[in-house]
Amino acid sequence: MQTSQFPLVGIIMGSKSDLPVMEDAIKVLKELGVQVEVSIVSAHRTPERMFNYAESAASRGLKVIIAGAGGAAHLPGMVASITHLPVIGVPVKSSNSIDGWDSILSILQMPNGIPVATVALNAAKNAGLLAAQILATADQQLAQNLINFKQDLKKKIEETANEVENMSF
Repeated sequence: MQTSQFPLVGIIMGSKSDLPVMEDAIKVLKELGVQVEVSIVSAHRTPERMFNYAESAASRGLKVIIAGAGGAAHLPGMVASITHLPVIGVPVKSSNSIDGWDSILSILQMPNGIPVATVALNAAKNAGLLAAQILATADQQLAQNLINFKQDLKKKIEETANEVENMSF
């Protein structure tokens, strides 16, 4: 089930407090057989680290970067401005957040020429799935893993629907 022995997806976040959200991306990618690397890279507190990470990502073999950030959430956009790799932004509802809207809008409102794919608030699992779908365009085994994953989702919903339909109301 493993598609690569080297990390293909970089998962970064602004601080360790984002990790509980970002773990969903890590888990789903591992489940699909995609190796990841995970780090803390703050756009505001460690800009040199962010620059070095983004600049070296492709030469280290990464194909996609998932960047989670809360509050002002500049990390995904700044990383996208440095690398040619696809960047998927995960807006994180943080302790200093305005109900997460600040993070969502910061990641969504990128200027033309610096695209960042954006998922829903705290939706790191979807970011992981999107990264896998990008990689699957060139990896038949990963494509099959995704097909199986979606078939399992369908099966779970059908089982739940049958359960609910057989309840007496």
